[in-house]
Amino acid sequence: MTDAVIVSTARTGLAKSWRGAFNMTHGATLGGHAVEHAILRAKIDPKEVEDVIMGCANPEGATGANIARQIALRAGCPITTSGMTVNRFCSSGLQTIALAAQRVIAGEGDVFVAGGVESISCVQNEANRHMIAESWLSEHKPEIYWSMLQTAETVAKRYNISREKQDEYGVASQQRAAASEAAGKFKDEIVPMTTIMGVADKESGLLGTKEVTIAADEGIRPDTTYEGVAKIKPALPGGVIAAGNASQFSDGASAAVVMSAKLAEQRGLAPLGIFRGFAVAGCEPDEMGIGPVFAIPKLLEKTGKKISDIGLWELNEAFAVQVIYCRDKLGIPNERLNVDGGAIAVGHPYGVTGARLVGHALI
Repeated sequence: MTDAVIVSTARTGLAKSWRGAFNMTHGATLGGHAVEHAILRAKIDPKEVEDVIMGCANPEGATGANIARQIALRAGCPITTSGMTVNRFCSSGLQTIALAAQRVIAGEGDVFVAGGVESISCVQNEANRHMIAESWLSEHKPEIYWSMLQTAETVAKRYNISREKQDEYGVASQQRAAASEAAGKFKDEIVPMTTIMGVADKESGLLGTKEVTIAADEGIRPDTTYEGVAKIKPALPGGVIAAGNASQFSDGASAAVVMSAKLAEQRGLAPLGIFRGFAVAGCEPDEMGIGPVFAIPKLLEKTGKKISDIGLWELNEAFAVQVIYCRDKLGIPNERLNVDGGAIAVGHPYGVTGARLVGHALI
């Protein structure tokens, strides 16, 4: 059995949804930029790519119509390169890398591109919600249709995680990300991108456009303090989830080249990392953010590892509350977890985050 290795990663900076650089950028443009540069960094010919597999949590509108196929063509791959869009919500980008690696291991191909794309700006508020709820589920498991915000509030209440703890975590994420950005720890993954941004004139309210280049994540705030975050109103009356302890709505894309270890060796390519395993697990939909508590032990058992064997952890910071619960329940050392900050600071384009975490961890 051959190993599957990741030989390159590339991503856009993550832009603030609706108010940021990518508020008018199509998903094919975003994803094409990341895929094109991941291929360039891998020093391979685009025609060698068997399949482009892209995650997307809202695969419609500007990220619909099998956006992965569009991205493959936009990135300069030939017409013979296929595309597949994957939706596992916030784990979509991670799932694509697992799928690509599994196909290499199974001998179905030698070179794949995997990653994710999300344009919350262009899609989320325009999403088709016609007949979104099914009657049996609405009666027996209505929480399946809850928002992430509702599930985060449930986790906080059910497991007694205070607003203070969440705010402290949110501030630490910002401070870690700001220090890491200042130290240049994101520069090897971000590829600057020039695009057209929609802007509103503050005085007249008229809408216009301007050309911008985004070369960094827009949500990192070096001046974040606990005192400032603690003053932010909760998103729901009487709740504990607020902007300072939750991930930021963001747009962007990330991609990685996954290939056979044998081929990488033949090409003289030094892998960033080797794929070793993947596991998923379901949990009650009213507390969906704590899935890692059930999935991680399955993966550790499969691979014969313990929590203490892992030198670096990246968990998506959809909300501080679910990261705190997962960290404490699993016994993950805080000094090994999200050491350069996470989605609370960097941003969380749903389908992108899993691929971004892989790329950042490996670098």
